[in-house]
Amino acid sequence: MVACYTQLSFAERRALYRLLDARCPVAEIARQLGRHRSTIHREIKRNFHRDEDPSFSGYFPVAAQEMAHDRRQRWRKIVVHPHLRRYLLQHLQLGWSPQQIAGRLAREHPDGPRLCHETIYRHIYGADGQQERFAALIPLARRRRRRQRMGRKPRSTSIPAKHWIANRPPEIAARTSFGHWECDLLIFAPQSGKANVTTLVERQSRFTMLLANDSRHSLPLMGRVRQALETWPSTARKSITFDRGTEFLRHESLGSTLAVGCFFCDPHSPWQKGSVENANGRIRRFLPSTTPIVDLSPDRLVQLVARLNATPRKCLGYRTPQ
Repeated sequence: MVACYTQLSFAERRALYRLLDARCPVAEIARQLGRHRSTIHREIKRNFHRDEDPSFSGYFPVAAQEMAHDRRQRWRKIVVHPHLRRYLLQHLQLGWSPQQIAGRLAREHPDGPRLCHETIYRHIYGADGQQERFAALIPLARRRRRRQRMGRKPRSTSIPAKHWIANRPPEIAARTSFGHWECDLLIFAPQSGKANVTTLVERQSRFTMLLANDSRHSLPLMGRVRQALETWPSTARKSITFDRGTEFLRHESLGSTLAVGCFFCDPHSPWQKGSVENANGRIRRFLPSTTPIVDLSPDRLVQLVARLNATPRKCLGYRTPQ
């Protein structure tokens, strides 16, 4: 039978202080307290008192107890304030991330109780019996937090040097003006055949457009991008950044008809068009790769675009792209 984990008591913190003062190794401290050594390491790291004068810094049981108590009170804020719990649940159901919820709450209610995104994650992954309900609503829908370690590697193609991202004007990287876009392709289940969706994201505002395609051939795909952008004024369509996929090889049609500058990421460097990669991650929540995209109604794409552009973003000061 596995024993339940409990927080360190004040008596254990006093004993920990005495053993540290005696320069006892952490492994031996853990053995004497009947705790795992990782618990002792975390306790020292989290509740170490840091003073401007280093000689007054250290692990002290009273200070450690107060810091631990304050931290638990912050994590319990959502339980203590039912309206915060309702706000959290309502906006998780809208597809907002904990960071977006915390930022928007501070913007809408500057004088009310605040939440930080870490408090929300602690609540979602806490032991209040609601983990599965809340965890299913966060963007990555995981029961436990973990790092993402894999990404799609784009294929390398021959791109003229003038279109390399290294030769892209600095103002594009700085996001100081509107009209610079990033483009990528979303591929779906085999039963969808060659049907796919093009993602277009404006770098400064993160405004998103989704374009349904029947083919992955470059010419018709670029034709759909051209149709989408030609409705915008020329000042709002200055450049597009692609990866090196073969579906973007016919980019010349954009430059010749719309005077749009086209630039391509370095091989195997999708992070160089991070805005559209981030958008794809959000879109996959609503359109996973198993979606039979060939049967998707145009209205659903329109609704998804409206939802994405009405979601507050941290990088915009929790304003929305729209």
